[in-house]
Amino acid sequence: MKFALHTGRNGWLLTIALLLGVTFALGANAAAGTGGKIVAEEYWTHKGSVKLWVYRKQVDDGVKDKPLLFLVHGSSYSSKTMYDLTVPDRVDYSFMDHFARLGFDVWTMDHEGYGHSDRTSGLSDIQSGVEDLTAAMGVVKKVTGKSKAVFFGQSSGALRAARFTNAHPENVEKLAIDAFVWTGKGAPTLADRAKRLPELLKSNVRKVDAKFYSTVFTRDHPGAAEPMMGDVVAEAELKYGDTVPNGTYIDMVTKLPLVDPEKIPCPVLILRSEHDGIATDEDLMGFFAKLPNPDKQMTKIAGLAHTAFLGVNRERFWHVLQAFLTMPARVDLAGGMAPAAH
Repeated sequence: MKFALHTGRNGWLLTIALLLGVTFALGANAAAGTGGKIVAEEYWTHKGSVKLWVYRKQVDDGVKDKPLLFLVHGSSYSSKTMYDLTVPDRVDYSFMDHFARLGFDVWTMDHEGYGHSDRTSGLSDIQSGVEDLTAAMGVVKKVTGKSKAVFFGQSSGALRAARFTNAHPENVEKLAIDAFVWTGKGAPTLADRAKRLPELLKSNVRKVDAKFYSTVFTRDHPGAAEPMMGDVVAEAELKYGDTVPNGTYIDMVTKLPLVDPEKIPCPVLILRSEHDGIATDEDLMGFFAKLPNPDKQMTKIAGLAHTAFLGVNRERFWHVLQAFLTMPARVDLAGGMAPAAH
């Protein structure tokens, strides 16, 4: 491995949670927010001969030991488009900036075939994404000295992050997944994709354009995102090219389930938008029930659809995720007695 630094529907919010403990304590700066300039750094690593781009943002405030948050992108956007988007005349659309200001050291990467990373003849499927994350964590450890991070993944990025947790639980402190799908049973979006499977299998890539990116924000519920978001995303993403890999789409209609919930030992948050055809509530609740760590939460948020953190109610999304990430550490009584005061 090589790397180089280039310095409801009724307005409801339903939370199903078993808050019986937590194994990760964050610094006070992560809970309270922090000032200072946000700085960005770019890194490169290799997965075999494939060159991969890794990206980091944090506030330059002198704090050295910040909690690590690694964001895993989905099927149709590269990492900067998904997690570091600048929207004209708007604020707080950048996932990375938002959590950097909360005191996190925020990382992401472009998977093989996306964004700055090498475009190859490969499918860049879910397992390929696990291998990408393994390579990226080598960079994270080299730069920060830490081998564990909180992982967040969205859509196929949630599958990548969860499958990575199956393979490398030693690297995952907590796992948060949005727009996740387990078995795919009854999912309208996947039923539509299955009809396109013969077409998807003809090539390792599929075409994307401004019309496609517009449909991402309207297919489940047109009122969940501002009308211009499709155009903003298209402008940001199409500069990398007009194709994206087919691997995750093929996996999601031919290989599910790809994640074993019983082999995820860390605390887990499952985020679920009110309007999202990628999975059913029943599918996700079945997955939730099998998670072994008692510190697990499943939250459904009204007013959001697929790619929730680019929606009009994204502050509700930030609120739920921040609460999970900054939960106080678990305290166990010794012999039935509270810890002694100091």
